[in-house]
Amino acid sequence: MIRYAGNISGAVRGERRELLRLWEAGSFDGVYSQSQAALALRPMDYFLLTMNGFAAYQLGISQINSLNAARYFDDCVWALRKALLLKNAANDGRLYYVLGKAYSYKGDSFADLTVKYLEKARGLDYDTADIPEYLGMAYASIGDYRNSVAAFAEALNPEEALWPSDQNGKDAPDQRPTGPLLLSIAQSYIALGEFELARAYLQRCIDISPDSRAILSARLLLSDVLRNIGDNDGARRQLTDILAEAGENAEAHYQLGELYALQGETTRARAEWRLALRADPAHLKARSRLSM
Repeated sequence: MIRYAGNISGAVRGERRELLRLWEAGSFDGVYSQSQAALALRPMDYFLLTMNGFAAYQLGISQINSLNAARYFDDCVWALRKALLLKNAANDGRLYYVLGKAYSYKGDSFADLTVKYLEKARGLDYDTADIPEYLGMAYASIGDYRNSVAAFAEALNPEEALWPSDQNGKDAPDQRPTGPLLLSIAQSYIALGEFELARAYLQRCIDISPDSRAILSARLLLSDVLRNIGDNDGARRQLTDILAEAGENAEAHYQLGELYALQGETTRARAEWRLALRADPAHLKARSRLSM
């Protein structure tokens, strides 16, 4: 949880004390509404702007409805960008940290701003454990895959070459990387054309992730990687494993068709593309192949 420990002084001491009490109690809606009301009277109060922005961020990440979340993230950005105009912001790493994360939730089109503000936070020595993962995703979104994999390496464990493990060579439970993180690293390596490293991360995702969707995505990507490095048998095994474990999957059938087509087995390829369309009538690539 983001914490605020600002100075409390002057005529508004009681108001500030109440906002801090609400924050400590986890009443972010109370902080948000009360700071919003106070800003109507003092629109350039640094304390109020940061409290309002921080509360809006907390409310944004707690929303189920994406439209409601977007509204809170917009409010967070509005308040914190306004706070940046004040001299108090110069050395406040918390402000840049929350602002960078708010931009990350606003989508890939804001990835450059995510990078800008999270790097600024780190430059002010405000370096929390989750910054590298957010930076890794943001750098990938702007096509800077080299910095992306460097950031992701920090997110895993800066002292381990690929992933943390205990003395028996197994992943330490409290350090085990998530499936989505491993997938993101692999995707950046794929974009760099470093298929062997991508394969290692995808295989690790398959081996350790409890998330069936992450495993499915990893197998599909791994099949494509193996095909790129000429291991068609390995690519086929990944796809048949998907069909054996998860049932009918349009993309797995489509990629199997592509493998058969590469080997000149047109009849088997078209059979797989038909199965892909049966599983997903909206699969455009399979439909396009069958129309040829």
